[in-house]
Amino acid sequence: MSRKRREQPIIENVTITGVAAEGKSLVRINDLVVFVPFAVPGDVVDLKILKKKHSYAEAVVVKYRELSNVRAVPFCEHFGTCGGCKWQNLPYEEQLRYKQQQVVDCLTRIAKVALPQISPILGSDEVMFYRNKLEYSFSNMRWLTAEELSALDDPDNTAERKQPGLGFHIPGAFDKVLHINSCKLQAEISDRIRNAAFNYAVEHGIPFINLRSLDGVLRDMMVRVVTTGQIMVLVQAKVSTNSEHEQFMGLMQYLSDSFPQITSLLYVINNKCNDTFGDLDVKVFRGEGFIYETMENLRFKIGPKSFFQTNSRQAHRLYSVVRKLADLKPEEVVYDLYTGTGTIAQFISAQAKKVVGIEYVPEAIEDAKVNAALNNIDNTEFYAGDMKDVLNESFIARHGAPDVIVTDPPRAGMHPDVVNVILSAAPKRIVYVSCNPATQARDIALLDRSYRVAAVQPVDMFPHTQHVEVVTLLEKKC
Repeated sequence: MSRKRREQPIIENVTITGVAAEGKSLVRINDLVVFVPFAVPGDVVDLKILKKKHSYAEAVVVKYRELSNVRAVPFCEHFGTCGGCKWQNLPYEEQLRYKQQQVVDCLTRIAKVALPQISPILGSDEVMFYRNKLEYSFSNMRWLTAEELSALDDPDNTAERKQPGLGFHIPGAFDKVLHINSCKLQAEISDRIRNAAFNYAVEHGIPFINLRSLDGVLRDMMVRVVTTGQIMVLVQAKVSTNSEHEQFMGLMQYLSDSFPQITSLLYVINNKCNDTFGDLDVKVFRGEGFIYETMENLRFKIGPKSFFQTNSRQAHRLYSVVRKLADLKPEEVVYDLYTGTGTIAQFISAQAKKVVGIEYVPEAIEDAKVNAALNNIDNTEFYAGDMKDVLNESFIARHGAPDVIVTDPPRAGMHPDVVNVILSAAPKRIVYVSCNPATQARDIALLDRSYRVAAVQPVDMFPHTQHVEVVTLLEKKC
């Protein structure tokens, strides 16, 4: 006989007091820290506990009794269901304040090292339509909101609930996609392209993928819109028969005819069990297989597999901070770790003797080499491979010891082997760019035996989210 789950009581008249790093608000109830989504500090609410651990719990608001004075009106129709832009209901100035505090907390509580005065966060001039890249997923059975379910004749009828969708995954659910009508993260042309693809596919009976069984044709769509005005669209499909191929090519031709603005229209036939296409061929349907972004007097070629900062204009501000803190001299050698398409390497190359870039993705390294040639830069070298395998003593012996290291790792931070090689290389300065203050703080603690923190500059790359970028300068101790 199964144990009946006990219904958690409603906790009434609770005042939200803070914001957590995960994008949720929080409140302390006795010794319990409770995380609550979509509320803001100052809200007085009734809460229902969903999950409870020893020292924390997760809850949802079941009733707002009093709204905070520090609150903004969300601008997106999908707010509260979509997993992005969770801080729309918080004024931007407050978002920046909490992000600044997040950086301070991580460095003081995790790194536990001596710190200089942390510089005020650099906010983004654009708080909407700032992303140059978005990825949408197709689904043959999209996520229905509570309002949509209540409008059905029989909400338990699977056939009635089986409605196609094209949008974003619900947080924590690989097989649940929220259909998106409009998104304020990217230029309006992105909405028109996505909605046109959805409507054409529905009208022509092209099967959307079943995210569990993987039956179906259409898998996902990537849209890139850069400041030069160029647009890249890539559609992935699972194709097994000639008729499915004809259907898919019909969609591609429709996008080509309907949107002459698309300068790079691409597709991938992906019959694997996942949507990653790094190991697959990308086909050009129309235009070129790449687009160009500009920054100061530099041009950067961006392919479908290339990494490029998704907020182009704020990326310029971020790289300017890196260049300033690096304080390069004409005789200095720089290593740019996790270089991507070599944007930072080329941005700082004019101030250095030589910049050596290392990156895991071979296609990104090829783009970096092309970008260097495109910009007539002859003092950069780029190498592909796993950082912990490539960056070793023999590599340093071949290319010269670095005077300065710039490192911009993924959210997980640097592998301990990479940290050890950096310590062994003993550069005079390290400029550490991070999208995760917690893992950066962990790595700074490992570097502390040889380096002191000389400057910290937070930069907001993603308004309305909890994410924050941090540029930290470390100088070698005497």
